[in-house]
Amino acid sequence: MIDPGELSRAADPGRPGLGPASRATDPARPALSDLAVSPFALPMALLEREVRVAFAGRTSTEEQQDPRQSLIRQLGRAKSALPETWVIVAHYYDVESGRKDLEQRGHGADVSRFDIPIPRDGGIDDLLAEASHPNRRFDVVICESMSRIARRMYETLAIERQLEAAGVALLAWNEPIKTDGPRASAILHRRINQSVAEYEVWQTLESSWGGLCTHVRDGWNIGKPPYGYRAKSVRHPNSAKADRGATKSRLEPDGARGETVTQIAHWRYYRKLGYGAIAEALNADLERYPPPEPVGGAHRARGAWGKSTVADLLRNPKYTGYQVFNRRASRSRHGAVNGPEKWVWSEQPVHEPLIPKWMFDEFNAHRTERRGSRQTNTLNSHPATKRTYVFRGMVHCTCGRRMAGNVREPGAPVWYICWPKANNRGRDDKLDQHPKTVRIREDVLEKAIGEFYAERVFGRSRITLLTAELASYDDRAANERAAERGRLQKKIDDLTRRQANLLRQAQDGDPDDPFTQGLRATYNDLDAERKVTLAKIQELDEADDAEPERPGPDNLQLLDALPELALKLHQAPEALQRRLYEITQLTVQLDHERQEVKMMIKIPAVDLDQVATLAEGAAKPPARTAPTRTLSRVDAVRAPGRIRTCAPASGGQCSIP
Repeated sequence: MIDPGELSRAADPGRPGLGPASRATDPARPALSDLAVSPFALPMALLEREVRVAFAGRTSTEEQQDPRQSLIRQLGRAKSALPETWVIVAHYYDVESGRKDLEQRGHGADVSRFDIPIPRDGGIDDLLAEASHPNRRFDVVICESMSRIARRMYETLAIERQLEAAGVALLAWNEPIKTDGPRASAILHRRINQSVAEYEVWQTLESSWGGLCTHVRDGWNIGKPPYGYRAKSVRHPNSAKADRGATKSRLEPDGARGETVTQIAHWRYYRKLGYGAIAEALNADLERYPPPEPVGGAHRARGAWGKSTVADLLRNPKYTGYQVFNRRASRSRHGAVNGPEKWVWSEQPVHEPLIPKWMFDEFNAHRTERRGSRQTNTLNSHPATKRTYVFRGMVHCTCGRRMAGNVREPGAPVWYICWPKANNRGRDDKLDQHPKTVRIREDVLEKAIGEFYAERVFGRSRITLLTAELASYDDRAANERAAERGRLQKKIDDLTRRQANLLRQAQDGDPDDPFTQGLRATYNDLDAERKVTLAKIQELDEADDAEPERPGPDNLQLLDALPELALKLHQAPEALQRRLYEITQLTVQLDHERQEVKMMIKIPAVDLDQVATLAEGAAKPPARTAPTRTLSRVDAVRAPGRIRTCAPASGGQCSIP
């Protein structure tokens, strides 16, 4: 929009003394207004007879708009707003989102493939670069609206200030264009437009986000299906969209790929394999375990499994049967992983799970336990390494840290040591109550563990011992929690039914009717009560998770399937011992305060035959008689101040899932 008075003075090429210089030297000519010569006026170049103009345009991504038609319209409107003597001499435009940060602007899509009939001198970054040059080709920039410069006011103001500092005015088709006179009202008009534009953007984003969350909570998939699943198209629930051929998709297992996901989870949970070991096992048979393809297509695929691929797969909650959204901030933070508190879950499982939910929770809760520990018991790569330790990575201190093997000199006793000060620098407050050093002799552990396997796993009295242990458990607290959980679940079902009834009545009523408003208030009260009840159920679940894992009656049958053997594990080769400990997932917990050692094993049912084979090999007499090791009274566990204590090194828990 152009001020008619300004046009009459600025657009007449035959009128003498048109430019500001002639007005300054000829007192008879009309002088410029006080505001026109003020420090906050528009550049004086806009008062010349011919003003050079640069066009600035932007259109959203090609999925949202037709870039060709949009830019043609923007240029046409910009030309219609200019005075007759103003000439567009340069064209700058981009095909990209207007919500990008300023440093990311100007690097959008390749505009050459859109067949836009407008010459292009660059993008917004090129416009700013030329504006700061003393020999620039333009004096003013014109756009359709300030939202074409940027969608967010911060970026728009930054560009506006940068142009203003270079002496270049920024004008818009939908704002008044005045080259002289007060600017306050024009600036107010612009700021209102910018605020409204940013408000509309945020409102659209929030509405769209709410729709996505509802879409996921209903169980529909978004994006490419994860490895192991394929998308199953379903008729759109909206009949109008369904008539146009629109569909939605759910997930279903994808044959061998789905079986691969389940196998990976079993290796991780039952055998405690690391990501690297799992990747090696998968790469050993790629026909059976086909590797995934990245989003970019098969041409970007490695054709092999990697550690990061396995790790990402095991952290994906979609494999539990739930639909989950917002695991990554794909746009706002360049794909960074969001915390679980930001994930959006479906209310119930909506597709066939490839990993049980309890297993997923278990190995993700403890996925950092073996961080920094090698999967195999080979020599460390350090040149000073001279030996291996049969219980490496299996002995844990009360503080939760793995105890490291140590021997002072050849022939000296082997100790497993927890020394927080050595590798806990910068976090002294975390273990401030921890003794300076906690350690235990390997030969003491070896004897106790050998007796544990000989008596409780392969001995004749193993069933009797396990039965007595099961009978000694106090399950009253667990039974009370189970009963309370059942009562709360019935309450949840009742609240859900009552809410559904209220919702049906409220939908048919007038929104302004007091009765309908009362129904909605009651619905909200029920919803608040439902959330409180769900929180109580979650507390019960957390209490169950905190309970130590205990063997159940079903374990008796699995234990009875193992052979009865007279084991002398301390005489077996170290490699065979290590393999047996690994496959039975031996864990040794040293409590330095109570001076106790607890042992726990887990024997997967699928590995019973392998466990039996290893035990039978260990039961065979050695090829040559090994020297008998005499155990004298030893300093089994040492605490600060050289106080001698003795660990009973007996007993333990046997858990065979």
